[in-house]
Amino acid sequence: MDRELYGREAALHDAGLVARLSGLTKHGASRVPFEHGDDPPVTVFTGGRGTGKTALLKEVRNRYKGYTPLALLDCSHIEPPADHGPGWTPLTGALAELAVQLSPKVLGARPVKFPRVSLGLVAVASLGWSQEDDERARRDLQRLGPLLATVDPTRGAATHWVGKVLAKLAATFAEATVPLAGLLAEATVETVLEEVFGRLQRTSESWYGTYRNAGGRGKAGLQQLAIDFEQGGRRRAEAEGFLVGALTEDLLHPYVGIRRGGRIGRPLVLLDNAHEPLGRQLVEPILRARAEGRRDRVVVLATSRVREHEGLRNATRTRLPETAHRAPSPRDTRVGSGILAVELTPLSPSQTRSAFDHHDPAGRTPTELARAVHRLTGGRPLGVALLGRAAGEAPEHLRAGLTPGGLLDLTVELREDAPPVPVAPTLLAELLPVRRPGPYAVLAAAHDEESARMLAHARLQGESLDGDVALRVRDHLRSEDWAASEPGSGHFVADPLLRALLLHRLRFEDGDHPRYAAWHAVHETLHRHYGPEPGPYRLHHDLALGRTEEAVTRLRLTFPEQDVLGWLGRLRFIGSAPYPREHGRTGPDPRRAIALGQRPQAGTRGGTTDGLPPGLDHDTTELHLSVRRLLHAVWLLTDPLALPDDEVADRLAHELRRLSGRHLTGSGSLWDAATHWPRDIRARRDLSLPPGREDGV
Repeated sequence: MDRELYGREAALHDAGLVARLSGLTKHGASRVPFEHGDDPPVTVFTGGRGTGKTALLKEVRNRYKGYTPLALLDCSHIEPPADHGPGWTPLTGALAELAVQLSPKVLGARPVKFPRVSLGLVAVASLGWSQEDDERARRDLQRLGPLLATVDPTRGAATHWVGKVLAKLAATFAEATVPLAGLLAEATVETVLEEVFGRLQRTSESWYGTYRNAGGRGKAGLQQLAIDFEQGGRRRAEAEGFLVGALTEDLLHPYVGIRRGGRIGRPLVLLDNAHEPLGRQLVEPILRARAEGRRDRVVVLATSRVREHEGLRNATRTRLPETAHRAPSPRDTRVGSGILAVELTPLSPSQTRSAFDHHDPAGRTPTELARAVHRLTGGRPLGVALLGRAAGEAPEHLRAGLTPGGLLDLTVELREDAPPVPVAPTLLAELLPVRRPGPYAVLAAAHDEESARMLAHARLQGESLDGDVALRVRDHLRSEDWAASEPGSGHFVADPLLRALLLHRLRFEDGDHPRYAAWHAVHETLHRHYGPEPGPYRLHHDLALGRTEEAVTRLRLTFPEQDVLGWLGRLRFIGSAPYPREHGRTGPDPRRAIALGQRPQAGTRGGTTDGLPPGLDHDTTELHLSVRRLLHAVWLLTDPLALPDDEVADRLAHELRRLSGRHLTGSGSLWDAATHWPRDIRARRDLSLPPGREDGV
């Protein structure tokens, strides 16, 4: 069954990018004209964690498997076999895995055989074998069985040939002097050719005659390949690149001349996490051969979590929606120009709505929930999918009052054969797979590098003995391609979804409800760091601790000053504080009642008031109450874990217009904020400053 991949139609529909590269619609239903003739680009889908790269490759596999030769390999997870010899590297392991996956019979065509790859890997497998340890040689040879079975399943799958190889090796050991690499490779290859390869396959040995110093002699080329592989460094890289060429040559062979037969389409090689070193080792030899004019017919679809990866510096760049009907990839003399880098774009609000409708077709959750989740996730498909599933599985009594924050508190069933898992920790582990997320959660409360380093020194001294924890966290986030914190942005962790998940962990995973000791300790540390004057940073942490009155008083006292834009900026920043939610709390948000001039329900926290300061006259009291309502409105409406609220947005505009009438010099900026800030809120944008500025800064 096809998966529902919202927003990925440009790649997957019947005239989409994958169809035009492979020449086939899904399930081999019909042929599609090749967009790039016989020279398809290596297509790399780029995007951070949770943007749907792996899901896209898996869907391509599901749709095309059985209709054209296909293999899917994760370049970050090549498991080394136990007690392997020096002839095994991630590259040789990957080539064997790819060949085995590509070999099965497909609709209307015979299986693809891989004699050239087999001979090359047999040659390098002999490295490190010794007469005293023939058991290692036996294990290495037996591991090559599935690969040799692609050449002849009746003989390769058997093991009688292994004994004959070992016997010939014993004779070679007895007669030879060191170095042995080339001689062992020759002895192994000769026996495999005789015992496994048929008469026609034996000619594939001659392909290695083009290797350096081979002089057209295949066995000499295989000997030199083994010697170079053993040498390491640049020579090994050359040998590994030649082995990649062996794979593409074997794949090309059934598609040319009289062997082509009824084959349609092109073979697909899908490389997940190709930004890892193995990805470059597999892709760059293909690119170099193509730059030299070789045509191999292989469609390589890869993914990269790092958008600005060095290997992509000469790529043609485009965005996924732009590839729906055409994806130009002009070439020049640079090898890397053979790459088409396609950025996976976030889901649109309507696509997020469709995902929620899929999980909640009866519409039993709030109508604004999907829009709020879209703001929180930024349209990141993994976040949308998991939160949408959580909404659909939520207990009946909770559905009507769900918020994005409430979704994070739930559990969700991802597999029928496993118990439900908590939403927030599960999503965090997918987006930030680190062994210890605790330090990241602490530093998510910081505003910039300076405050993060201070916080790390105060709260995380035991986390690292060999360097600054904050800088290590910063560098790891950058390496994972999480957006870097911009100067003045107010957040050390820039991405709203990642920051919300880390702050959720900080508040709720210390097992100390309702004291929330870790949360209080971190915010009190920052509160002291920015004291003793009641500046915006200190007041920001007051709100995070559930204390609002000092912020209201400070905003009231500074309201008459001439710098009204500065005042609005401070209001915006203070009101961006994370809200000290109660886990699993249901019912109205107490900030809403205060923003509307009502009293919150008894027993609520994080939005209560402490009464009025003493000694205020009537006019000052009205100003104080107006600022209080305004601050709570901003705090609620800009909270990514809360639902949109049109009534509070209208009240926000009302309070700003009232304040505009009170200010002697800055009424225009306040009036503009009353007009533009509700629009920003309804469009799920940051509050613009100056109000109405398009970039929202």
